[in-house]
Amino acid sequence: MPELDRPTRPVPAPLPAALSGDNADVYFLRTQQVLRSDGRNPIVTMEAFCRKEGATLCGIDEVKGLLAVALHEEAAAGRATVWGLRDGDVIGAKEVVLRIRAPYLSFAHLETAYLGAMAHGTGWATAARAIVDAAAPTRVIAFGARHVHPNVADRLDHAALIGGAQSASTSAASARHGIAPVGTMPHALVLIYGDTVEAALAFDRAMESDVPRIVLVDTFRDEAEESARVAAALGDRLGGVRLDRASELGGVTPELVAEVRAALDGAGATSAKIVISGGLTVERIAQFKAAGSAVDTYAVGSAISGTRPIDFTADIHDIDGTPIGKRGRASGLTESPRLREVDLAAWREATLKG
Repeated sequence: MPELDRPTRPVPAPLPAALSGDNADVYFLRTQQVLRSDGRNPIVTMEAFCRKEGATLCGIDEVKGLLAVALHEEAAAGRATVWGLRDGDVIGAKEVVLRIRAPYLSFAHLETAYLGAMAHGTGWATAARAIVDAAAPTRVIAFGARHVHPNVADRLDHAALIGGAQSASTSAASARHGIAPVGTMPHALVLIYGDTVEAALAFDRAMESDVPRIVLVDTFRDEAEESARVAAALGDRLGGVRLDRASELGGVTPELVAEVRAALDGAGATSAKIVISGGLTVERIAQFKAAGSAVDTYAVGSAISGTRPIDFTADIHDIDGTPIGKRGRASGLTESPRLREVDLAAWREATLKG
């Protein structure tokens, strides 16, 4: 018998509004009302899939936690079983990623939540994978949290990490993966100190020794000049510089990267890294790669966070053991050899801890 699917990292607790159905499409709540009033609660088998070939699945691990909490009593009574794939699986078009068998009233109100979690997570993870593939072998870090609602910032960064990003900017998602969050410094810090070197020295004094000294060098003066200044001030404590030139000045270009690399090398900071950010896309990264730019890290935000969700669909395929299906779709269970049965007790325990 195949081993049960169990969690390998912390799972975020389900939002109360998802468990209650307060953020569900109202027609599911009305369906529950109709069935209750008629005394009907069949055991159904529901299957979920998307139509995009090669998408990087994400959000399903959170869905398992949601279902494990919501179906706890039914599962304990032997009336609920869940099968699924895992975050990070590359899926085929119309491949079943999630199968739920349980009394319909126990999970009808969850459909909006579990489809939405997978739609957004898979969209973000698939976009991140495209960025990572374009940048390879150069490192990618996720900087998109500022572009989404704070309630889902950790989900965004988790999806980016699932998609292959090496690091992310938020603490919540990074902790879920057992890694440290990554960041440099904002323009606000440099503006407050009024000088890039003064800001860099203050950062160096205040930060723990294991925090890399990556200095933002485009606030006041020419980036190459500022890079040489911070290299002289910090010496071998300088971990690198970040380039985020304003779009009004033309943004970061391969030519700018070359100038800054030359300035750092000329100042003796040959081991200092160059991080670039600011509207990076697959196409822009390709330009830097084609030019052979000495970029050590791409910090990517909206190209991941702003991607369109990938739609998922859920269908009932079986009612009380009888195969059924809507017109245009097959009746009965879909052949899905990669599905694994979910250990709902283990996922519930991990979720409640999260």
